Amino acid sequence: MTESANTGAPAAAGESPSSYYVQSLERGLEVIRAFDAEHPSMTLTDVARVTGLTRATARRFLLTLTDLGYVRTDGKHFELTARVLRLGYAFVSSHDLPQLAEPVLEELSGAVGESASASVLDGDQVVYIARVHTRRIMRVGISVGTRFPAYATSMGRVLLAFSAEPRGSTGGPGGEYDVVARLSAGGELAALTQKTITEPEALRAELARVRDQGWCLVDQELERGLSSLAVPVRGPDGTVVAALNVSMSVGGPGAEASAEERAVDLLPHLQAAAAQVEEALALRR
Repeated sequence: MTESANTGAPAAAGESPSSYYVQSLERGLEVIRAFDAEHPSMTLTDVARVTGLTRATARRFLLTLTDLGYVRTDGKHFELTARVLRLGYAFVSSHDLPQLAEPVLEELSGAVGESASASVLDGDQVVYIARVHTRRIMRVGISVGTRFPAYATSMGRVLLAFSAEPRGSTGGPGGEYDVVARLSAGGELAALTQKTITEPEALRAELARVRDQGWCLVDQELERGLSSLAVPVRGPDGTVVAALNVSMSVGGPGAEASAEERAVDLLPHLQAAAAQVEEALALRR
């Protein structure tokens, strides 16, 4: 297939995107990303609609992915195979952070009796890279690789807030305005529960507050009955590279207390865990 430029792609030093950008690779990845929790199995027509590709183009990619073992089909419906996990495992196995965070999360979860997680930011979504969960059943199924809208999660807000830290010496408003403008480009943000912050100005103020205080509490904005507390993890150069959180689900330890009251008790444990991960990252430098 032909190659074309994509202005959203970062150009290599000294090169125009048109000199290296492979559109066929982009489209193949779009086909893989079309499958998710809401679309685990799709027809050719479904895939073409979700990706915006023609039926003929979608068919070629689906059949190629089937030959490679990443997709299977019964002749009408297509779905991903477990081989796709190799793509995600390549990231996990080649980065120190998930490996360093997991034992810290194990200790943290055991100390507070709640699930603990680590995540990074991928565009406008938070992606879980490590997870230690309790045995309590929650409606939200979370595991390594799970994605959620960053604006409605504690780790997502931490990562958004610190990705927008003011840089340079000019002062003035921080980059949070650009972040919120991008998130709300299509209008108000989706209300996942009645408590979800959907107004851009309110989210802008919340991100500024998170950056000032150094932690974030989200109370039942992703799902009713689920609150979470998150803090940033900084790399050796001082930039925020990930976030850690603990969940506070209904029926957990101290559930009779409010989310704010529980956060007071949990925050020192969470901050100590983040410091451990940061120390480990510094030693690996």
